[in-house]
Amino acid sequence: MIKMKPVIVVHGGAWAIPDELSRASVDGVKTAAREGFSVLKRGGNALDAVESAVRTMEDDTVFDAGHGSVLNTDGEVELDAIIMDGKTLGSGAVSSVKNIANPVSLARAVMEKTNHVLLTGRGANLFADSIGMATVPTDTLVTEYERREWEKQKTYLTGVNELFNSQCAHDTVGAVAVDSNGNVACATSTGGIRNKMVGRVGDSPIIGSGGYADNLSGAVSCTGHGESILKVTLARLILLHIEQGKAAADAAQMCLRYMKERVCGAGGVILVTPSGEWAAQFTTERMAWAAVEDDVLWYGLEPDERCKEQLFQ
Repeated sequence: MIKMKPVIVVHGGAWAIPDELSRASVDGVKTAAREGFSVLKRGGNALDAVESAVRTMEDDTVFDAGHGSVLNTDGEVELDAIIMDGKTLGSGAVSSVKNIANPVSLARAVMEKTNHVLLTGRGANLFADSIGMATVPTDTLVTEYERREWEKQKTYLTGVNELFNSQCAHDTVGAVAVDSNGNVACATSTGGIRNKMVGRVGDSPIIGSGGYADNLSGAVSCTGHGESILKVTLARLILLHIEQGKAAADAAQMCLRYMKERVCGAGGVILVTPSGEWAAQFTTERMAWAAVEDDVLWYGLEPDERCKEQLFQ
C-alpha cells in the first residue's frame, strides 16, 4: 500500500476575534494542531487525530466548546459536536448536551456504540451516563469572562447577521485530517452563540453542514453563522465542488462567497483532500487556524496571513 503524507488542519472559530483574545486563540490552535499531528506521526488514524485535536481545544477556555462555552438565554450551557469517518461514512453527533467536558468524544461514542447518528438533549446525556462518561458541574465549563459578557448582552438579536459577524463570540472549534493510509476524518464542536434560544441547534452537529468526511473527496469542518451554514449545507457543498475538479482553496472561497451572496452569512472552513491538499478560508474579520504537513506548522488569524514554523528541530 502506498503511504500518504499525513496532514491535519484545525480552526478555533471564525468571527471578529478581539485583540485581547487573538494571541491565546492562535496559541490554542497551534497546540491543537501539534497534538493531532503527533497522533498521525505515530501512525495513528485520522479519526483519532481529529478527536485529539478537538479535545485539546475543548479543554482550552479561550474557545467556545467544552470549557469556555457560552451561555444561552437562560444562562445554561448547551453543547453540540460531530465526528465523521471518511472511510466508512460513519458519523456520530450530539446536540444540546449539558455537563460534558468533551462532547466530541460523546459524539464518537454515538457513532461507535449506537445505531444512530445524532442524539440530543436529555437522551444524549442519558447515553453518556449509560457508557460511564464522566460529567462535570456546569460552572466548570463557564469562564468569568463569559459570565460578564452574558450579563452585558442578555438579548440575542435574531436575524441580524451583521451583529453576529462583527460582535458575537462563537469560537466553534474543528479539525480535519488525512492519515498515511489516505483516510480522512472531520470533527466540529461548539457551545453555540451567546444568548441563543434554549434548545437552539446550529450547523455544528449536523452532517453535511458543520462537517463532512468522505475518502472519495475530502473532509471539511465549518464555523460561522450556523443558520446560514445550514441553509447552504456548506460542508457538503464544498466537497461537491472538489468532486467536480476544483482545488481545495478555490472550492472553499467559492462556497463561502455563495453563502454570503445567497443568505448574507459569514463564516470559515478548513478542509483536506485524500491527497493531502488543504485550505483554511474565511469571510469574517478573523479566524484562528493552524495546519501541519511535512513537520511544518502553518498558522494564521488575519485574511491572507500564512505564518510558518518548523515543528521539529
